Amino acid sequence: MENKNENTLEENKASLNFIEQIIENDLKNGKNNSRVHTRFPPEPNGYLHIGHAKSICLNFGMAEKYNGLCNLRFDDTNPTKEDVEYVDSIIEDVKWLGFDWGDRLYYASDYFDRMYDLAVEMIKKGKAFVCDLSAEEVSAMRGTPSIPSQASPYRTRSVEENLDLFARMKAGEFPDGSKTLRAKVSLDSPNMQMRDPAMYRIRHAHHHRTGSKWCIYPMYDWAHGLEDSIEGITHSLCTLEFENHRPLYDWYLNEAGVYRPQQIEFARLNLSYTVMSKRKLLELVQEKFVSGWDDPRMPTISGMRRRGYTPESLRAFSDRIGIAKRNNVIDVAMLEHSVREDLNKRAKRVMAVIDPLKVTIKNYPEGHVEELEAVNNPEDESAGTRMIPFSKQIYIEREDFMEDAPKKFFRLAPGREVRLRYAYFITCEEVIKDENGHIVELICTYDPLSKGGKSPDGRKVKGTLHWVDATNNIKAQVRVYDRLFTVADPDGDKEKSYKELLNPDSLSIIDQAFVEPSVANAEVLSYYQFERLGYFNIDKDSSKEKMIFNKTVGLKDSWAKENVG
Repeated sequence: MENKNENTLEENKASLNFIEQIIENDLKNGKNNSRVHTRFPPEPNGYLHIGHAKSICLNFGMAEKYNGLCNLRFDDTNPTKEDVEYVDSIIEDVKWLGFDWGDRLYYASDYFDRMYDLAVEMIKKGKAFVCDLSAEEVSAMRGTPSIPSQASPYRTRSVEENLDLFARMKAGEFPDGSKTLRAKVSLDSPNMQMRDPAMYRIRHAHHHRTGSKWCIYPMYDWAHGLEDSIEGITHSLCTLEFENHRPLYDWYLNEAGVYRPQQIEFARLNLSYTVMSKRKLLELVQEKFVSGWDDPRMPTISGMRRRGYTPESLRAFSDRIGIAKRNNVIDVAMLEHSVREDLNKRAKRVMAVIDPLKVTIKNYPEGHVEELEAVNNPEDESAGTRMIPFSKQIYIEREDFMEDAPKKFFRLAPGREVRLRYAYFITCEEVIKDENGHIVELICTYDPLSKGGKSPDGRKVKGTLHWVDATNNIKAQVRVYDRLFTVADPDGDKEKSYKELLNPDSLSIIDQAFVEPSVANAEVLSYYQFERLGYFNIDKDSSKEKMIFNKTVGLKDSWAKENVG
């Protein structure tokens, strides 16, 4: 029994990711009074994307798993790039993903006074100085990892002079870029982040929360650790690009003499056929390559929400990819698999035709309309059924008919019989064409004994088609999306700009689609499976006068076929 328990413990330990292993070890040793307190710290300089969703799920997930807390905190230290619009969108996205920070909504700007006071103390200790060098001059003097940087000529200023200049910086006496407050750390550290980094820069800019109170703003490395410390964060989870910043994070907190959380780095999410840089996403929006931050082709959370992705699917995707220590690129098909898997369980089935071909059933009673029963979701019996109208004229998909069909074409062709989903067997008798030879209508007959699509005499019909009644339907616009880029790694092409790799066919708009009338009163963002066509949702711009559907994802799942046995 003892060996069995030991094996179980080892298996449980092996199933934990490396962050969970760190946390559980800390809890076992009573570190931080056995607390777990994380934070999600976005900069309000753009909309969140799928990479941020991974971080949100990780930070809130660790807090939830270990009965801890997770703060939502905005790192609003750069007023020239920040906007209330971004703050509002981030709050909406985190809530939509299903996470709650309680009363712990914070901003870096909440702590500006405290940060300033601590910077003054650093000057008094001789650990910071006011520098008059420009950013270009600092860069030219920085050296390389193996060659020391040159000391700033202002590095030896007296404490008194530095205190005076820093106070005058705060008072607004100096123009932007004319001075910075720099930490006196090292001139020869192989870690370039430690080469006397800037702590404050001058920015005469309106701040969305503090207005014109401040004209000096803390740099990220100085501010971030202090924010974590003030809030009592235990595990500061960051992506790998901050690994080289960790020694500086620790140095600042040690020199400031404040509580020091533990920074832990994990691999960021990189997704094929997209870009994750907020700068690049902003350019796509500003230069009108997309319709906005919530364009359904964008990797933003708001874009995915508009396209019809569910919060459950994004959380499942985050769980599926796991937490790694090395950066890699995740196939976007894996994300689509998670979306498809979730929608299969929750999406109501309806029938829609997006490339309509009229069918007239010549032996069906003129003027008669009947209601046929259809299943709402075969994966969920509680979803029940609905009634759909059927009459003499219907629409089918144009691709479901072929005039000169091969033997293995099991859909409609002259003289062939097919099943209409939930309706009847029909046989094509005649093909009507216009003056250009384009097929405009099919004349068919139906078997009235095959109601519900059931064979009355045991004969087998291989083809089953979806359809929509021609006189009782909703006319709709359908937006079909493809990959935003033509290559899997748009950042990896050294010869072409990522903008040159944008897919010109990433959006197709179909204005002549027809959907069964059961969708008439559906709410915006409602999920549907258009039978045989894929998953769709109702766009936010939709109205009763003009229904608009976005194609969320198709029915075929290449990732599952390759990875789920």
